Amino acid sequence: MIRRVAFIILALLLLLSPSPVAAETGIAVIASDVDVDFPSRAVFTVQAESYVDIVDVRLRYQVDRMNYAEVVSEGWADFTPSTRIEANWVWDMTNASLPPGSEVTYWWVIEDDDGNRIETSPEIMHFDDNRFTWHSLTSSVGDGAGMTLSWYTGGDSFARELMNTCEEGLARLTQDIGAYPERPIKIYIYASASDLRGAMVYSQEWTGGVAFTDFGIIAISIPPSQLEWGERALVHELTHLVVHQATFSPYGQLPLWLDEGLATYSEGEPDPDLRSSLNRAISEGTLISVRSLCSPFSAYADKARLSYAQSYSLVEYLLDNYGQDRMLDLLTLFKQGNTYDEALTEVYGFDIAGLDALWRATLTSRAVIASEARESHPALIAALAALATALALLVALALKKRTWRGSFRKSAI
Repeated sequence: MIRRVAFIILALLLLLSPSPVAAETGIAVIASDVDVDFPSRAVFTVQAESYVDIVDVRLRYQVDRMNYAEVVSEGWADFTPSTRIEANWVWDMTNASLPPGSEVTYWWVIEDDDGNRIETSPEIMHFDDNRFTWHSLTSSVGDGAGMTLSWYTGGDSFARELMNTCEEGLARLTQDIGAYPERPIKIYIYASASDLRGAMVYSQEWTGGVAFTDFGIIAISIPPSQLEWGERALVHELTHLVVHQATFSPYGQLPLWLDEGLATYSEGEPDPDLRSSLNRAISEGTLISVRSLCSPFSAYADKARLSYAQSYSLVEYLLDNYGQDRMLDLLTLFKQGNTYDEALTEVYGFDIAGLDALWRATLTSRAVIASEARESHPALIAALAALATALALLVALALKKRTWRGSFRKSAI
């Protein structure tokens, strides 16, 4: 009987003793949670207790995005010191916003007045656009990286068509420039531009699609009734994402003509408006210099359209005349931190000015041939084509000679 009573007392003592965490540190975490109010904010909450006042509570977190080094951020929670507390930290997206589908790993660091300290196990916050009921398709692409397409309006065939477009676009991109996805890709298809703008804290009225390249996320508006346009726009944004992954570095960005040119080239045949804009600029002598196209494009619609048209044409010229391998070499040199002129000279033997001259010579020759072809004999067309080729070769030789002389002088010094 005495043994039975002793056993019962011991069992009660064990039940009433603190949890292992509390016994070891004096601090016990009761609950941890996060409430997402998309897209405005996320509220992180923790409840904890100790035998003395809890005096310090901080949230540490890491955003799942491409970084040059491991980055851990910290937020100081709001609470009143006590032996039992509820603390919260609010991530205000007007200060630092996240795209839909972002993931954040977070944990709490808690200290009490006796110097006891604990770190909770990491948890993951999914910053999802919960305004809609999403469906999803997943495909394996690239070097084992997955691609997930999510949508909420339109049938399975609509989504399958878009996924096929993405897969074909990535295959062309790998074939054309040797680039492929290096991390998982998430694509969110919105049914309207207004729905898309509602997913962003700050957006422009004209926003139709955004590639959040560091996150591997694309958010784009594609109504089922505009599938053809949507397919081109989707491939455009997908190219931005993959190219930025391939060239990600702390040294600088791609020249804009190359970034936009690759994205436009990946769409397939250019929009007739782009061709018309380019041809008009050729005939009127109003082409923009390649060096100017390294910087942000004009806000004026006509000049912006011409900038895209020229960017497409420049990429087309480089790929048609020098091939995929050199384009991949160019991207690699940009990733390593080479300047625009250094990278072009290393890969092609000419700098930005040289590219400008060669490209313009080709454009002028094509324009002459096209103009004469409408009124002339085929023999004349062949002669003009030969003349155009000879002209381009002469310019290339002159530039190569100039580059060699410059290198010789540099070595002599």
